[in-house]
Amino acid sequence: MKKLIKYTVLLPVFVIFTYPNLFYTSRVIESGFYSVKKMEVGEDLLYVVKYSFLKLGEVRLKITEKKEEKGRTYYKTIAYIDSYPGIPFVSLHQVYESCVNTKYYSDYFRGLVKGNEYTSYTEYYFDYTKSKLRVRKGKVKPPEVWTDSTTSADKKYQDGLSIFYFARMNLGARSSVKVPCFVNEKKVSTTINFYTEVTPQSIDAVDYDISCLRLDGNTDFISVYGLTGYFQGWFSNDEASIPVIAKMKVIIGNITLELKNWKREGWNPPKYKD
Repeated sequence: MKKLIKYTVLLPVFVIFTYPNLFYTSRVIESGFYSVKKMEVGEDLLYVVKYSFLKLGEVRLKITEKKEEKGRTYYKTIAYIDSYPGIPFVSLHQVYESCVNTKYYSDYFRGLVKGNEYTSYTEYYFDYTKSKLRVRKGKVKPPEVWTDSTTSADKKYQDGLSIFYFARMNLGARSSVKVPCFVNEKKVSTTINFYTEVTPQSIDAVDYDISCLRLDGNTDFISVYGLTGYFQGWFSNDEASIPVIAKMKVIIGNITLELKNWKREGWNPPKYKD
């Protein structure tokens, strides 16, 4: 049971999935299709993870750098996932990195899982020019490579972190999309439904209702974060598209993530106007 719970209180990806609505435009999509949003270097978001009445831990998301390299431009993003001390059956410390290009799919992914005895890593290298995807897995200290293999990259893929930014940057168009993903060394897909109705949401961090847009969706696989099935999330109704609240199903039940602290130049949650 301890091992099962360990992988379920993870980054929501904030991308929330349900079955396509017949009134939506439904399509397979590999890159950004609607984006007046802006990724901003220096953004730092902190979320508290709740399971029923328990606060289990925190998720921290950062955009650390914008780089230009060999004719391509990408953002370096990172997620820290940590459980609180003293939580029964849960001792979780993980770090995920993703290089998200300007079309909002993944160029590179790295995941670190810190265990009691050692830290393991998983790396994905996406080389779309050669239609190749390299997978490396192993142990950090002492260094040990368990897997080093190559498969085809026949599409532009999202990893478990980049899909979060893809969803944020494309929020605002009423549409349903099917997004190719590479998760747990498998080629899978996620359906995301975007809505245009503005709704109010409340969190402990501010004393007013926040103006939000919603998305939801569904996945039939278990991601590296332990997420599976139906998800929904509410994002700030502005160019930042900051995730405010996310509700999702994991293996052991339902969890909620709520925005606790933020750092983004000039940004505060927009007030809802009835």
